[in-house]
Amino acid sequence: MHSLGPGADLEAEWVAAGLRLPDRTAIRRYRLERVRSQLRAAGCDAALLYDPMNIRYATDTTNMSIWTMHNPVRYALVATDGPVVVFEFSKGEFLDTHSEVVDEIRPGLSYTYFYAGTRAEEIADGWAGEIADLLGEHGRGDRRLAVDRLDPIGMRALEDRGVVLVDACALMEEARVVKSSEEIAAMRCAVHACEAAIAEMRAAFEPGVTEMALWSVLHAGNIARYGEWIETRLLASGPRTNPWYQEVSSRRVQAGELMGFDTDMICAYGACVDISRTWLCGGGRPTPAQHDVWSMAAEQIERNTELHYPGASVHEIVERSWYPSLDEYNYYTVLSHGVGLCDEYPSVFTRERWGRHGYDAELQPGTVMCVEAFVGSKSGGEGVKLEEQILITETGHERLSTYSLDLV
Repeated sequence: MHSLGPGADLEAEWVAAGLRLPDRTAIRRYRLERVRSQLRAAGCDAALLYDPMNIRYATDTTNMSIWTMHNPVRYALVATDGPVVVFEFSKGEFLDTHSEVVDEIRPGLSYTYFYAGTRAEEIADGWAGEIADLLGEHGRGDRRLAVDRLDPIGMRALEDRGVVLVDACALMEEARVVKSSEEIAAMRCAVHACEAAIAEMRAAFEPGVTEMALWSVLHAGNIARYGEWIETRLLASGPRTNPWYQEVSSRRVQAGELMGFDTDMICAYGACVDISRTWLCGGGRPTPAQHDVWSMAAEQIERNTELHYPGASVHEIVERSWYPSLDEYNYYTVLSHGVGLCDEYPSVFTRERWGRHGYDAELQPGTVMCVEAFVGSKSGGEGVKLEEQILITETGHERLSTYSLDLV
C-alpha cells in the first residue's frame, strides 16, 4: 500500500487542483527526529510503542491498524541513539520494507491472553528479555523506557529486569503537535479527497435516503481516494440531530429535515480530516428555528476561529470564546482540538469545564486545529453541527477545509 501510493490518476487530480504532492521520505525523517527530540528531553533510552497511530508516526508502517488497536500484537522500539526496530505480526515483515527509517524488522512476540493463554507470564518474560537486551545494547545504562500502552503483566516483566518505565503518551503527543511543510502538503491532499467524498454524499442526499446509505457514500469516497477508515459513525437526521453524538441509523431522511455529520476521516497518507456540516434535505428554505441554530453555530465557528493564532494560549481562547448559553442550548464537548494522524493534543474546553478538565498550552505555527460547534435547543427541535480544520501559520491561521458551511 505505502510503496504503490495513491496512484497516478489520483496524484494527477491533486496536481490539477494546484496541490503539491508530499515528500514521504522527508515526512518520515522529520517525524522520527521529533520523537527522538522528545526522548532526549525526557532522558529516555528508547520508546516502546504499541498504539498503531504512534507506530505510524515514528515508522510510517501499518498492519491492520484497526485490529491492532485492540490486539497488542505489533510494536516498535525507537532507540534515542540507536536503531528503529519494528516487531511485526504474523510473518508480515515484508509490510515494513518501504520505510527507510526502519533499521530492523523482527517477529513480534505477544503475551496477550488471546495468543498466550495460560502461558502469558512465561511469554511476557521472554518478550521483556528481548526488549531489555536492546536497551542494554543501545541505551546509556539507566534503562529508562518510554511506553505508550502496556498491560500490567508486561509492566511487571520489564520492571523485574530493572527497566524504568516513563509515560510515552505525553511525549508522542508533543512530538506530533507541530507539522512539517511536507505533512501539511499531505494533509491538503487529504482534505481535497475528503471534500470530494462529501460532494458525492451531497449528490446522494435526497428525501427518503437512509442515513446508512449516505454514510456508505462517504466511506466509499474515502477508500477510493487512498483513505483508510472513519473513526466514528456520526451522522444523524431530523429529531436525531439534537442532542449530538447519535450514531448513523436506518432512519430515512425526510424533506425539510436537517442532517448533520462529522467526517472523523483517516484519509490519504493517513492524515485525519475532521470537519462537520449540516444540510437541509430537499431544498427550499429552512424554518426560522433551523436558521436560528445554524446561524449561532456558524457564528461560533467564525468568532472562535479568529482566536486561533501563533502564541495564543488555550486559556486565552477559552476566556475569549463565544458560544450560546449552555443553560438554553446543548453544546459540543470541546471548542477546538488538534488533529494530525487522528484527533490530537491540545483540547480546548468551554469555560464551564475548565476547572475540571482544562489545561493551558500555547499554539505554535505548524499546529493544525479543528474548531467545533454544535447548537441545539434544550427545549427540543433539531440541532446543527459544524467544524472547520485550520492551520496555525507564522502570522495567523489558514482554513484548510473549504466546503461551504451553508445549509443549502
